[in-house]
Amino acid sequence: MATSVLSPVKTEDQILQHSMLEDDPNDNSATNEEEKTKPRWGPYHKGAKELASLYSRGKRMQEIVCIFFCITLMIVNFYYMGVHFQLEKITSILVVALAGIVTADFASGLVHWMADTWGSVELPILGKNFIRPFREHHIDPTSITRHDFIETNGDNFMLTIPGLTYMTWNFCTKTNEEIQGNYYWFSYLYLLAIFVSLTNQIHKWSHTYFGLPRWVTILQCWGPAYGAFPFRLLISILYCRSGTIVSTT
Repeated sequence: MATSVLSPVKTEDQILQHSMLEDDPNDNSATNEEEKTKPRWGPYHKGAKELASLYSRGKRMQEIVCIFFCITLMIVNFYYMGVHFQLEKITSILVVALAGIVTADFASGLVHWMADTWGSVELPILGKNFIRPFREHHIDPTSITRHDFIETNGDNFMLTIPGLTYMTWNFCTKTNEEIQGNYYWFSYLYLLAIFVSLTNQIHKWSHTYFGLPRWVTILQCWGPAYGAFPFRLLISILYCRSGTIVSTT
């Protein structure tokens, strides 16, 4: 059990099953035997293999610890949010909660662009640990579908820990009056944290072509699978070249 958690299995069959077809609309398909042996993209591209190999055991442990602490803090804060909830504030709470969701969506687009545009996998600490997954994704777009829950979401869960810790500290040290005065702010932070932590999971679902839970496919039909409007708008602006919007998916 411990071995499977620390070292997720990615067999040849799993790679083939969850990889993009070669006959894609972007003209990335192999047109001769040489291109079949030296792919320009996908799981067998040399660069994709090298980037995937940089995912270390230490990085895996960091992600496990971050997910554990993040979920613990979410549960604790959910309890306190419930204790201090006042029904007459429900409308305002929903508005600020929606603002948290929109902020998470917009921020995910900004971070996505920054990690794609700036820095290198050679940067100390940040490179191999945080920039690498973005670069791997653009060489092998379906690599994310072969990542398990920990590898997919570990970094996003880590980003929410400071905000959730701040909330817990306030709930444990402030009076009820002080908490009520900041309850809208806490509602915003809480929904922001939840949707930041889910960003990569939603992105993964957008690249998964089959086998998704029914409720996920229903949501994808009901709304944009890749994200809400601000994220798509930001991506469109940042990736605009010569008047043409370039898809980042």
